[in-house]
Amino acid sequence: MPSLLNDHGSRVTLTYFFAFIAIGMCVGLLGPALPHLADMTGSGMAQIAILFTARALGTMLGSVLSGVLIDRFDGHRVLAAMLLLLTIGLAAVPFSQALAVLTAVMFLLGLAEVSVNAGANTLLLWTHGTASPPWISALHFCFGLGNMLVPLVLVAVLRLQFSFAWAFWLVALYVAALMIPLLRLASPRPPDITVGERAAPPPQDGWRLAIFLLMFGLYVGMEVTFAGWITAYGVLSGHAPGDAALLVTWFWLTLSAGRLLAIPLARLLSPWKVLRGCLGLGLFSALALHFLWLPLPLVALLFGLAASAIFPTLFGLSNQLMPISGRTTGWIFLACGLGGMALPSLTGPLLERAGITAFPLLLAALVGLLMLGLVVLRARVRHSTGR
Repeated sequence: MPSLLNDHGSRVTLTYFFAFIAIGMCVGLLGPALPHLADMTGSGMAQIAILFTARALGTMLGSVLSGVLIDRFDGHRVLAAMLLLLTIGLAAVPFSQALAVLTAVMFLLGLAEVSVNAGANTLLLWTHGTASPPWISALHFCFGLGNMLVPLVLVAVLRLQFSFAWAFWLVALYVAALMIPLLRLASPRPPDITVGERAAPPPQDGWRLAIFLLMFGLYVGMEVTFAGWITAYGVLSGHAPGDAALLVTWFWLTLSAGRLLAIPLARLLSPWKVLRGCLGLGLFSALALHFLWLPLPLVALLFGLAASAIFPTLFGLSNQLMPISGRTTGWIFLACGLGGMALPSLTGPLLERAGITAFPLLLAALVGLLMLGLVVLRARVRHSTGR
């Protein structure tokens, strides 16, 4: 990884890394806390699934607003404002004992999370310019690190016989502390781009874009479904709540490690081969869960490894195969939000009506659809380019 250009750039980059750990913790806390939130509000699995819908709706709105805010206002002030919203939302969750109030809080959290996510990505690009790819990879590793750590926070709180609310309050304190360095550091400015410095992008293909959007939506829906429901699945399968909560940690552990491993792997293999390998491992993991070939913790580890490189590889492939503008990125985030809203929200009613055996079958179906999308995309590229 290249060295930073100056000390200010170093402090800014480290601040974004810590911010992404916070975002990962916020996103990863919902799944392990879901049974506690259901008990707090007196809701069943089908009812509590509305939280995923509310969060995804907030994510979609935030993805639209964040780009406008970052372009028009000081970037660090925008991030600090969104971190303040995150702090308020996290602190309010344990007091939101009515499902309707909790749903509104989750909408707020989704809006703030994605705004910090998109804003930090953009500002990191402005900080490092053409040298940004390894820093972007490290940034998303920090996101996975936060996802991995937060179930441990919940487990520690429960084993100390405190209320689950303390997990939300501790994360809120960490998020609040990040506002101080952000407001002290000058925000990066967008670089000047000379037209001649970039090669002409490939022509836009509406069908190709549609396939990419569908695959992004399916992937995010699959990731959120697994991370959000694996704890509940473990509890319903007879595992102790503390052990079931750790399943999300195993998932995020290998997802984070896999994203680091994907950096050198992408230099040796084509994106098509990386995606085929990830999807093949994902299908095996889902079938192993259904047929009980492997222990549940090992399945969580394998599924996290399978999911690790899909999003960054798919995003890189889309950049190779079509022009990526701000508008295109907005469509991708919208597709991700729709997938993250629809699929996890359907899982709760599915588990209540069809039983827990439906969960691994749903995962296998999602992986299968991604495989089909990859085949169709490959055929479309060959048809368009003749190779």
